[in-house]
Amino acid sequence: MTKNSVVDLLTTNYPDLHLKAGDTYYWSPKDKTIFYKSKDSSDEGAWALLHESGHAILNHLNYYSDFELVKLEAEAWEKAKEIAREFNLEIDEDHVQDCLDSYRHWLHKRSLCPDCHLSSVQTDSSTYSCIFCHKQWKVSAERFCRPYRRST
Repeated sequence: MTKNSVVDLLTTNYPDLHLKAGDTYYWSPKDKTIFYKSKDSSDEGAWALLHESGHAILNHLNYYSDFELVKLEAEAWEKAKEIAREFNLEIDEDHVQDCLDSYRHWLHKRSLCPDCHLSSVQTDSSTYSCIFCHKQWKVSAERFCRPYRRST
């Protein structure tokens, strides 16, 4: 499977999708566009393109909590596997779980209380609260950076 053949299959079978070559793989709800690396011919690139197409087909627009983001990522991977089956392709399940593990690890780190180090609950889009020691802290809205925690 090559990424170029996946682009062709998506364009033919999902004519409403807007695909555009770029520097990385992502779904832009604002632009209603799936961006993909034009110079990536790896299986992983094809899988990433299918995953981002899953976000688009499922009309993923926003998320309001870290847990919801992880849920959207899992849904997009399930849709990607469904699309892959339509095309007689297979996405490696270990790859899917590795990708989801990166989000689960990110969520776990953000939810750890800076004082007692137990998992806590998110109370709004940028705040966590420990149900054990009652500590509250802010987290960055950035998904792709180290999970910094700032006490409130």
